[in-house]
Amino acid sequence: MRSVHFVLQGKGGVGKSFIAALLAQYLQSFDLRVLCFDTDPVNQTFSRYQLLDVNPINILTEHKTIDASCFDALIETVITHEGLGVIDNGASTFVPLMSYMRENEVVPLLQEAGVQVVIHVPLQAGQGLPDTLTGLNTVLTDFPCEVVVWLNHYWGRVETQGKTFDQWNIAKNNAEQIAGVIELPNYNPDTYGRDILKMTSNHLTFQEVLQSTEFTLMPKQRLKKVQRDVFEQLAVQRVFAAFEERNHA
Repeated sequence: MRSVHFVLQGKGGVGKSFIAALLAQYLQSFDLRVLCFDTDPVNQTFSRYQLLDVNPINILTEHKTIDASCFDALIETVITHEGLGVIDNGASTFVPLMSYMRENEVVPLLQEAGVQVVIHVPLQAGQGLPDTLTGLNTVLTDFPCEVVVWLNHYWGRVETQGKTFDQWNIAKNNAEQIAGVIELPNYNPDTYGRDILKMTSNHLTFQEVLQSTEFTLMPKQRLKKVQRDVFEQLAVQRVFAAFEERNHA
């Protein structure tokens, strides 16, 4: 059982590293080895999660192009690894990486090698919505694989004129390719928001939070609920069906 999960978006500050950390923790719950990679050359937030054992890889050359030797080696690792992979990519490498993956037909190569490819794309409300929609459209257009959309409501509800994502043309026109939609609520900033910020600022997993003396009973309770809410959403997505069946066999 092999799969690789890319977290891609051309706009920075939309929660890519948080999503990568959530994915890695969810996949680790199946007692399978999960290899994690951080290819962001500017903000390697994902690699700061020590318990996730993330490998930082600088795939960008001094000329702002993809370092073929580094990325090729990463793909070979994904193909030969008998487990799961999570790859967090930075906004600064989005355009060159997309071009490189198209030119070298990376997704079909992985699929032919028996690796399930899933690309996770966050969307942001407000002024960031047009840019994040452009990133999603690029992924859907360029790569023949399953895509999971993450609606990050932190900056407001990801809606347009009262219409939810499932009512948008991009969702309707790509219904077969969009394998799932995950919603990250706009939590109360004085309680849940503060707890999440403390957890992510210290690059802690949910497991570490529950074992930490820096978090009291109620923050731990709230973060347990956040974990449960996200994991329950992930569990019903079709891209994770095989893992869930294996876990309950």
